[in-house]
Amino acid sequence: MSDPSTPKEASTRQPGLEDVKQWMGYRVDEISGHSVAKVEGLFVDQESGDPAWILVKLGRFGKVVPISIRECATAAGRVWVPHDREVIRNAPAVDPDMPLNREQELQVLQYYGIPETVGRGAEITGRSIGTVTSQAPAA
Repeated sequence: MSDPSTPKEASTRQPGLEDVKQWMGYRVDEISGHSVAKVEGLFVDQESGDPAWILVKLGRFGKVVPISIRECATAAGRVWVPHDREVIRNAPAVDPDMPLNREQELQVLQYYGIPETVGRGAEITGRSIGTVTSQAPAA
């Protein structure tokens, strides 16, 4: 008999804000294991404050792109993502100092092939057009 005090979702729990803050500077490895970027920041959900995106910087002077927290696995100072180098390099760039609105997030999700009916897409689809949906956490 299972313990009723333990939620079934515990095994799929998303990392919390303090967990993700510790990822700053971690190497980001693409699906084949090669390093492609470094974690430079994060965006949290505007309503809940939960981490939604890591922001990764491609190279020393490269652009910054978002990757959904839900697609990340981390251990030993690295973050693994299920995309290859070209997918990450061609992802839409974001300004880490500017929040994302609903349409921008849906565009990024579409680029990565994540439907609006699951995960982050399902969280923001019902929000008003133009609404800020994620931004850097408060200091």
